Amino acid sequence: MIRIDQSKVTEALARTLQDGCPFGAIRIDEADMLQIDASCRLCRQCLKLDTLGALTLDEGPEKSVSGDWDGICVLGEFLNGRLHPVTLELLGKARELAKGHMPVMVALPGHSVSEAARFLCDCGADTVYTYDDERLAAFEPVRFAACMEDCIRRVRPAVVMAGATAAGRSFAPRLAARFHTGLTADCTALSLSGDYELHQTRPAFGGNVMAEIVTKAARPQMCTVRYRVFDPPLRQNKGNGRIVALRMPEPAAAAEVLRVIPKPLEMDLSEADAIIAVGRGCATARNIEDAHRLARLLGAQVGCTRPLVEAGLFDPKRQIGLSGRTVKPKYLIALGISGSVQFAAGMAGASKIIAVNHDPAAPIFGIAHVGLCCDAGAFLPEIIQRVEQEKETQKEVRA
Repeated sequence: MIRIDQSKVTEALARTLQDGCPFGAIRIDEADMLQIDASCRLCRQCLKLDTLGALTLDEGPEKSVSGDWDGICVLGEFLNGRLHPVTLELLGKARELAKGHMPVMVALPGHSVSEAARFLCDCGADTVYTYDDERLAAFEPVRFAACMEDCIRRVRPAVVMAGATAAGRSFAPRLAARFHTGLTADCTALSLSGDYELHQTRPAFGGNVMAEIVTKAARPQMCTVRYRVFDPPLRQNKGNGRIVALRMPEPAAAAEVLRVIPKPLEMDLSEADAIIAVGRGCATARNIEDAHRLARLLGAQVGCTRPLVEAGLFDPKRQIGLSGRTVKPKYLIALGISGSVQFAAGMAGASKIIAVNHDPAAPIFGIAHVGLCCDAGAFLPEIIQRVEQEKETQKEVRA
C-alpha cells in the first residue's frame, strides 16, 4: 500500500497528486486530508509526482515461496464427449516450457475420459489424472473446480495453465482464490526463467501496452490462455505417459444438472481455416455484401473489427481482436482494416495475411505477408470476378 504522511502534504501537492492519478484514486476529503481509495492500482505515478516525500510505498513483509512445488499442470476440458482443442495447445506449450526438466501433467475431469486421457499421453503428457464420473458429463463449475483443486493439492505443480474458455474462466478464478495465488488472464506469451518463475505476457490498457506479470510469492503460478494462441503437439505413436484414476471429491455444495438443452450449433470464427475480415474502410452495405459473396466462393468465414460491431453491422461473435475472437486461419484477407494493436493481437497467428488498404502507412502492412495499396471497395468486385472465372475454367477442364 501507499502510506501518506499528512504533515508533509501541502495544498499544492495535494492538487498535483489528485490531478496526476490516472485512476482517479486520490482525493481530498471534507477535512482537507489526502486520501487514496480502493481504485488505486499501485501504478506508482503519484510517487513520481511527490516532491516533498509525503508518500511512501509499503510493500509489506518480504515473502518467499516454500514447499516442493514442481512441474506444470494443464487443466483439461472434456465436455460433451469432446476434448477441447485448447487443452492440446496448452499441453504443447507446457512441453516446450518444461524442456524435459519438469513433469507435465493434465487434470481431466469428465465422463468416459479414458480414450481422451490416452490421447493426451500420446501427445506428450507425463501423467494424466482422470476424474471419471457421470455427474461430470455436463459442466458444473463447483464439481469441476473441486476435482482440479484435489489434483493440485496432490501433485503441487509450480505452474497451472487453463484455457480462457467459458468453462476455464469459471473454474480458474475459484482455484486461484482457494490457493491464495494470482491469476493472469488471456496470456499471449509464456516463458520460464532459470528459477522456474513463470513470466506471463498479456495486453493491458486496451492493448496499447504488453504487461509482463510474475507471481513472486505464491504458488501455483496460474494463467489462462485463449484458444488458437499456441500450437498443439504432434501425436506420437506410443506415449510413455501414465494415467492415474482418482475419485471425484464431494464438494460441500454443488448444483445438480437435471437436464441439458443443447443450443443449435453455430459457427465459431476461431475454428475457421479461411477468413475475410472487414474493417471501417469497407463498411458500406455493398462492400459487406461483396465480402460475404467472396467468402462463399472461397469457403471462408467473414469477420470484422470492433467499430463494425458497435455500428450494428455484425454480430459480436464475428469480431476479431482482444475483445473478440483470437483466430489462426491458413489465410486471412483484411479489407479496409488499418491494423490496430487490438486487432493485430487477435489475428497475428494467421499463416498468410493479405491486406487491402488505400493508406500506404496503415499499420496492417507491417504484419501482412501480401499488401495491396488500393481501395477495398474497388478490389472486391475484381477479385470476385477473377475467382468466378477460375471456377468456371476448372469446371470446363473437369468436363
